[in-house]
Amino acid sequence: MEKPTQIYGIRAIIEAINAGETIDKIFIQKGLKGDLSKELEGLIRKNGINVSYVPPEKLYRLTKNNHQGVIANISPITFYELETLVEKVIENKEAPLFLLLDQLSDVRNFGAIIRTAECTGVDGIIIQKKGAAPVTADTIKTSAGAAFKVPIAKVDHIKDAVYYLQASGVSVTVATEKTTNTVYDVSFKEPTAIVMGAEDKGVSPSVIKAADQTAKLPLLGEIGSLNVSVACGVFLYEVVRQRMD
Repeated sequence: MEKPTQIYGIRAIIEAINAGETIDKIFIQKGLKGDLSKELEGLIRKNGINVSYVPPEKLYRLTKNNHQGVIANISPITFYELETLVEKVIENKEAPLFLLLDQLSDVRNFGAIIRTAECTGVDGIIIQKKGAAPVTADTIKTSAGAAFKVPIAKVDHIKDAVYYLQASGVSVTVATEKTTNTVYDVSFKEPTAIVMGAEDKGVSPSVIKAADQTAKLPLLGEIGSLNVSVACGVFLYEVVRQRMD
C-alpha cells in the first residue's frame, strides 16, 4: 500500500525522523530560527537527510497547510541497504543486473527508468542519498507501479557502490559520451551493473574512473544526446538482447 508522501510542521517531522520514517528530502524556510528548528537541523545532519533551504513561496506551493516553515517528503517505499540487496540477489541469480543512477534529479525520468528496469529484469536500483530524485507520487505514477516491484537501495556515494559491486564480482559499465566504445562493443552476459548519469552533467568523473569500462550510444543526428530515460532503455535492452542469444 502507498504511504503518504508529505508531512509538515517542525515537531511532526522531528517525530517522524525519530520514528525511523524514510525521508527523501526536507524543505526548510530560509532564516528559520528557534530551538525546535535547531533540533531538527541536528537530526538532519545526524541522519544524512537531503535538505534544501527555500523561500516561503516555495513552501506554500508545496502545501496550503500550516507548515511552520518545514515540509518533508516521505518515501512511499522502503529502501534497502546496499549490502543486503546485493548479497540477496547474488545468492539467487547467476548473472544479476544492477542499475546505478548518479544523481539523477528529475522524478519523472526516475519513474520512467524504474518502469523500464522492471520490464528488463533489473534486480536492483542504487541511488545516492543526497542529490538524487526522491520517490514521490509522480515517480510512482510514471513508473506505473514498478517502484513497488524493483528493490531500490540508497548509498552515501555512488562510487562506494561501484567498489562494493566490483568486490562482489559484478562488472560495472558507465554510460558516457566520453569514450570510443559503443554499447554494442561491451559484453553484458556476466554479472553487470550499468551507471547512468544526471540529466545535465552525466556521470561524475570519479565514478567513470572507478568503473571497469565505459560505453556510449551512437548518435547519427545533429542533437548531441538522448534523454537519460531513453538512453537507459537502450542500454538495458542491449543487455536483454545479449542474454537471449
